Amino acid sequence: MELSSKKWLITLLFSFLIAKSVVVSAQDVPRPTLNLELFAQELLAQPDNTNLVYEDIYENLLQYYQQPINLNQTTREELESLFILSPAQVNNFFEYRKQNSPLLNIYELQAVPSFDVQTIYKLLPFVDVPEGNLFAQLKPLWLRMRQEQNQYLLVRYDRSLQQKKGYTLADTSSMGNVASRYQGSPDKFLVRYRNSHARDYSVGFTAEKDAGEKFIWNTNSQRYGLDFYSAHVQLYNQGKFKTLALGDYQIQFGQGLLLAGGFGVGKGAETITTLRRSNLGIRPYTSVLEASFLRGAAFTYSWHQWELTSFYSNKKLDGNVESGLDTLDANTGLEEFSFSSIQTTGFHRTLSEIAAKHQLREQVAGSNLLFRTKNQPFTIGITALRTVYNVARKPLSRTYNQFEFAGRQLTNLGTHYSYNWHNINLFGETAYSSTGGWGTVNGLLASLSARLEASILYRNYSRRFYSFYGTAFGENTRNNNEQGWYFGVKIKPTTPWEITAYYDAFIFPWLKYRVDAPSYGHESLVRLQYRPSKTALLYVQFRSEKKGRNAPLLNQQIDFVSQARHNSYLLYLDYTPTAKVNLRSRIQHSTFALAGTTTQGYFMAQDINLDLKRWQLSARYGLFDTDNYDNRQYTIERDVLYAFSVPALSGLGAHYYVLAQFKVGPNLDFWIKYSNTNYRHQETIGSGLEEIKGHKREDIRLQVRYGFN
Repeated sequence: MELSSKKWLITLLFSFLIAKSVVVSAQDVPRPTLNLELFAQELLAQPDNTNLVYEDIYENLLQYYQQPINLNQTTREELESLFILSPAQVNNFFEYRKQNSPLLNIYELQAVPSFDVQTIYKLLPFVDVPEGNLFAQLKPLWLRMRQEQNQYLLVRYDRSLQQKKGYTLADTSSMGNVASRYQGSPDKFLVRYRNSHARDYSVGFTAEKDAGEKFIWNTNSQRYGLDFYSAHVQLYNQGKFKTLALGDYQIQFGQGLLLAGGFGVGKGAETITTLRRSNLGIRPYTSVLEASFLRGAAFTYSWHQWELTSFYSNKKLDGNVESGLDTLDANTGLEEFSFSSIQTTGFHRTLSEIAAKHQLREQVAGSNLLFRTKNQPFTIGITALRTVYNVARKPLSRTYNQFEFAGRQLTNLGTHYSYNWHNINLFGETAYSSTGGWGTVNGLLASLSARLEASILYRNYSRRFYSFYGTAFGENTRNNNEQGWYFGVKIKPTTPWEITAYYDAFIFPWLKYRVDAPSYGHESLVRLQYRPSKTALLYVQFRSEKKGRNAPLLNQQIDFVSQARHNSYLLYLDYTPTAKVNLRSRIQHSTFALAGTTTQGYFMAQDINLDLKRWQLSARYGLFDTDNYDNRQYTIERDVLYAFSVPALSGLGAHYYVLAQFKVGPNLDFWIKYSNTNYRHQETIGSGLEEIKGHKREDIRLQVRYGFN
C-alpha cells in the first residue's frame, strides 16, 4: 500500500530526533541492550516471594529479547505477552497499523496514540521492524542459519572461593560421612549455543554442571560428561504448520492453569498487565531447570481461524523409588514400587542425589484446539492432557497433604477464553483434574481513561485440583486449596507521576505446610513513582502481607495458627547524569510480627554503572542488618549477560560486587563478576554441606560470548 507523505514526514522526524539522542543513524538502528535488572524490578516489585522461580522467569524474558517481535506481523496475544501494554495501547497499536501498514521503523511507535516515551523505551528491547528482504525466505534453511546474526556460543564458569563442608575430607571410618560428601569439584560450567530468527526457526543446546557434581562418563549412573543437557529444534510457518518442535520445549495456553510455559510473574508493582496470560503455544526451552519442561515433539497446525496444537513428551525425572514390601499390585501380584515426590533441584552431588537421578519416567500427551474470531476480539480454546508415570506416586502421610495426587496417571481437561471489548479485556480458564477437583481463574483489565487503568481477578482452586505444568495466578506454590480476589489500579495524575496499587484477599479452606488449620490472609502494595525525565526515576513503595502460620505455645507440644504480618518498605532512585554514568540508590526495610513478637531488617546500597565504550563497569556496595531469617532482604543485582542474581541477605554485614564487560571486537565479549558477602559476629555461613567456616563468602563468575555475525 502506498504511504502518505504525512506518514513519511512523521517517521523521518521521529527517527532523526531519537537517533540523535542515542547517537545512531536512522538507517541502522540497533536494539538497545536489555536492562533486565531494571525491567524485572518494575515487573516483579521487591522480589521476596519464594514461590517464584526467578531463573525461569528470566529465561522466558530472555527469549523475547533474543527473538524480537516483528511489529508488522505481530498478533494481539503476542504483543500482550510482554506485560508492557495496556488494553487501550494494544488497541491503538493495531488501529494505527491497520491505517498505516507497514511500519517503516521502530521509532514510528511515537506516532501511535497513548504510546508515551517511557512505554516505548520499555518496548524497544523486545520488538523490531526488520527491513523485509523479499528474497530472505527463499534461501535454503541451512544458508539462512549460517548467515543469521542472532547466533552465539556462550561459556560460563562459576565458583565460590571459600571451601564448603561438602568438599572437605570425611571421616573414612564412617561410610555415612563419606556418602554425604559432594562427589565432584566446586566448579560450575555452562555451555550454550543458540541460533534463531523470529517466525522462521530456532535451534540450540545447553549443557551444565552444577557445583559439587562430578565430570564423569558413567552410563550406570546416567552421567555423561556434564550433568545436564538440553537441545531443541523448532521451525515456524511451514505451510499450514505454524510450529514444528523437536527436543525440549514449553507450552503456554489460557491463564496457565494447565500449561503455563514456565512463566508466571506473580504479584508485583505492575498491577495491570501481569495478571493476564497469552496463548503463546509452543516455545523453545533454553533454561537449566531440570524438571520444568517437556521433551519430545509438538506441532501447531492452523487453518482459517482454527489452530490445533498436539504434543508428546517422554522424559526422566529425579526421585527416590521405594518398594512396598507389605503391599502387592492387585493385577500382577508383584511387589509395588512408588515415589513420594519429584526432586526438582537438579543437583546430583552426593551419592544419595546420584542414586535418585532419572529413576522416574514421565510421559505427557495432550492437545489444544483454539478458535479466534476475525481481528481476534474473541478467543476460545479447549485443552486436554494426560500424564503417566512408570511407578505410582504415594505422598508422605501428612494431614495437610491427604488430598494430594496419588497414583500413576492424571488427566486434565480445561477451557479458556479471552474477549476484547473497546478498552476492556475479559479472560479466564476453568479446568478439571481426575483427582476430582476443579480450578478456575477469571479476570478483567480495563483502560478507563488515558490516566486510569484497573484490574480484577478471581480464582478458586479446590483442594483436590492438581496440575503438573500449571502455574496460574495465586498465593500458593501450586494452584490448589485457595480462593481469592485481586484488585489492581494504575493512576497517572500528571505526566511525571504514577501510582500503582493492589489489594489481594485470599483464604485456604484446608491445611497447609506449617499451617495446621484452615486460614486466610491479605496482601497489598502501593508504589508512588516520579519520573521527571528519561534520565531520572524515583519511587517509594510499601508492601504488606498478612496470613496464617503455626506459632508454638510456650511449654506446650501443640501449635496454633496465628496471623503473621510482614511489612516491607522501599525507597529507590535511578539517575543518569551523563551518557556514561548511571547511579542507583536504594533503602529497604522490613518488619515481621508473629504471636506478639516483632523483628526487623534493612538493606541499603549504592550502585554505579559506567559505559566506557568497549568497557562496561558496574559496582554495588550495600549494608544489611536483619534480626532473623524472616526479615531476609532480597535485591536484584546486575550480572553477566543472560544470568540473573537475587541474593537473600540475612544477619549483619556488608555485600558488594564488581562486574566488568570487555568488548574485544564486534563478535567477542568477556565478562567477569566478583561478589563478596562479609558477615559480622558469625563463625559459620550456611548450613549442612553448604556450610562455610568463617565470616566471608566470595564468588566469582567468568563468561565469554562469541557471536557468529
